[in-house]
Amino acid sequence: MIQDFAPWIGACAAALTSLSYIPQVRKAWPRGSTDDLSLTMLVVLTSGLVCWIGYGLLKGDWVIVAANSVGAALSASVLAFKFRDLRAGN
Repeated sequence: MIQDFAPWIGACAAALTSLSYIPQVRKAWPRGSTDDLSLTMLVVLTSGLVCWIGYGLLKGDWVIVAANSVGAALSASVLAFKFRDLRAGN
């Protein structure tokens, strides 16, 4: 019986962790607001999420693919804001 709930628990966990990036995106949106964010961390995080997408595709696990696609898109947007601010500072 508990196995019937496993996909729903995974989907809930995936939604919560993926959507947790939204406050960071909102904070990074204004120009010059990413000074306190590590470029290295953002590159590694986004790369890791892309790897999770690949893993999910190989395993055929839609929860892994969907959750990490949302997370990667949000993380990549913060990374883009970081690059925007780095360019503006030079």
